[in-house]
Amino acid sequence: MSGFDNNPFVDPVDMNPFQDESITQATSSTLGSAGEYNPFSETEMESHTSTTIPISAASSQPAVLQTSVEQSAQANAATGQAALIKQQEELERKAADLERKDQELQNSSAGRALHTGAKDNNWPPLPSCSPVKPCFYQTLRKIPEEYRRTCKRMYYLWMFHSATLFLNVLACLASFTAGSEYGVDLGLSIVWFMLFSPVAFICWYRPVYKAFRSDNSFSFFFFFFVFFFQVAVYVIQAVGIPKWGNSGWISSISMISTNLAVAVVMMVVAGFFTVNAILAVILLKVVHSKYRRTGASFTKAQQEFSSGVLTNRTVQTAASNAATSAAQGAFDRSQGN
Repeated sequence: MSGFDNNPFVDPVDMNPFQDESITQATSSTLGSAGEYNPFSETEMESHTSTTIPISAASSQPAVLQTSVEQSAQANAATGQAALIKQQEELERKAADLERKDQELQNSSAGRALHTGAKDNNWPPLPSCSPVKPCFYQTLRKIPEEYRRTCKRMYYLWMFHSATLFLNVLACLASFTAGSEYGVDLGLSIVWFMLFSPVAFICWYRPVYKAFRSDNSFSFFFFFFVFFFQVAVYVIQAVGIPKWGNSGWISSISMISTNLAVAVVMMVVAGFFTVNAILAVILLKVVHSKYRRTGASFTKAQQEFSSGVLTNRTVQTAASNAATSAAQGAFDRSQGN
């Protein structure tokens, strides 16, 4: 029963764990050292003075790093902005160059259309359904104001010239009805109408039109040369030499004894030829006075003719072919010898 009287929860050896010798020594040594340590003592301060980091040094280092980072970021932003500005200026310059080239191309195309008539030909004014297309480009708006009126009068003179030649055909037809011996006049009058109407337009109206439009000295001299002969032709037609195909004054007066009505018709045409001659002399003098104001000269005409001949593709081709033929002929002759 003695075994049941013991307390199983009681250590048979009544020992205090905190009274262990090792624990007691450790506790006493720790407490002693903790009580003796003073972090603010002079000894401790002197021992740690050399290893203490100053506040200024510790705080200045991050500030320097932050400033350098900000400066590098600002420099990158400025560089990128400068690059964008440069690219924008380059694009604007290229756009301006393209616009300038486009404008030059349009101007050159318009100039070629104006000077050569290769585009938008409007004379003679034919309907769109006609198989024959206009051959020339003509507009009086391109002529300076001071020359426009004179050029218009020259155009009216050409129209009056063509109408007179047509009436001459009718007068010669009337004389042919009065006598078969006037058949030669009728045939020649038809030839003069079909030949002189377009030739007059090309040989003296177009040169004076080009001369007034572009102040071309060569065109002025060509006009004067041809129009002088045109005035002489008007005088011959007004005179009316028999068998020359013209219903002039001599032919109309000689017809009075044969047929008075036909003679009257021929006199009207003779009057038209006379008016043509008078108007031609007056306009020749007017054009000459305008020519003297333009500054044109014979030297400039020679230069324009030379440059025009040298740059003409047809003339260049003909000269090249002639030179090739001459060289081939000389080579063949040398081989034959």
